Amino acid sequence: EPKGERRIPPSPLHIPRSKPAEAPGLCSMGNSTSRLYSALAKTLSGSAVSQHQDCLEQPDSARLDPIDPKDLLEECQIVLQKRPPRFQRDFVDLKKNTASNHRPIRVMQWNILAQALGEGKDNFVQCPMEALKWEERKCLILEEILAYKPDILCLQEVDHYFDTFEPLLSRLGYQCTFFPKPWSPCLDVEQNNGPDGCALFFLKDRFELINSANIRLTAMKLKTNQVAIAQTLKCNETGRLFCIAVTHLKARTGWERFRSAQGCDLLQNLKSITQGAKIPLIICGDFNAEPTEEVYREFSNSSLNLNSAYKLLSPDGQSEPPYTTWKIRPSGECRHTLDYIWYSQHALNVNSALGLLTEEQIGPNRLPSFNYPSDHLSLVCDFSFNQDPDRLL
Repeated sequence: EPKGERRIPPSPLHIPRSKPAEAPGLCSMGNSTSRLYSALAKTLSGSAVSQHQDCLEQPDSARLDPIDPKDLLEECQIVLQKRPPRFQRDFVDLKKNTASNHRPIRVMQWNILAQALGEGKDNFVQCPMEALKWEERKCLILEEILAYKPDILCLQEVDHYFDTFEPLLSRLGYQCTFFPKPWSPCLDVEQNNGPDGCALFFLKDRFELINSANIRLTAMKLKTNQVAIAQTLKCNETGRLFCIAVTHLKARTGWERFRSAQGCDLLQNLKSITQGAKIPLIICGDFNAEPTEEVYREFSNSSLNLNSAYKLLSPDGQSEPPYTTWKIRPSGECRHTLDYIWYSQHALNVNSALGLLTEEQIGPNRLPSFNYPSDHLSLVCDFSFNQDPDRLL
């Protein structure tokens, strides 16, 4: 048990980590193999990746060998045995009596905290370095992804794409795309694992990729360090097209006009890609902007007719959650709503959304911690297509 960490007694709210029955020769995954030949241990070493990213060839086994998610979850849980259990977050049903004739599309949005920044620059004064160890933290991230089983996964601050997320998620059936920041702050950190960026994953058995755009965001006609990925997908079950986008806007106070310009640029790109909202749209991102900011108003008032899915959790359906990130830095406590899932409200319905953690569940040292791998909470929504796609906007 990590020193100084209060182990929370198991309760119905917790998701316990079961200790799997050990097969002969099954050891911890860092140095041996399990029945799965330790998918996690087989991921490439980080140092090799950052040096040889351009010519990186994944071994055939990593490309072809499918992984059973239950086996991967079991491996993660072996590594996480000494960590406190996760709190259960429940989905809130938001359906308005609209019967859908297709399986919902589950979308997950998460800034997972770049490893180099967590260890090097972000200065989480209440988080022990031991809680940030990558070998364990990656298992907490994977455990959360495996718990919610998204059809589409949108991540920011990914600096372990080539050695962890691409090899593992491709073997779980996802098509994977990564677009790094041109001048990632991770590169300033000693022993970094390459640049961080945005990553987009979708299940190949549910969707077909129609087109993909990597967008370097501009502000005042200048190229910036922030990026987005936008992909048009065809839903195999319904034949319907939709566009999914992921982005991460410029951080920090004092950059509000810059974020606003980046938001305008992204909206212009998405208007073109969706043919002026003819194709339904979902945008996931860490906007680094509270709902009071200009960039938020731009998205709210856009001709793309967007709504923010997490507003639907509020009693009147008009207010964002009180926070999506909560950390303690040397300057004090930072509790903000910065992460959003926007969607075309004329074409898509939000069937349900994953509730956020309470202050008590987050705990007095806030995020990240031994319980939670990132300073941001994940957002997860289930979408269905409106039954009347040709309805006027």
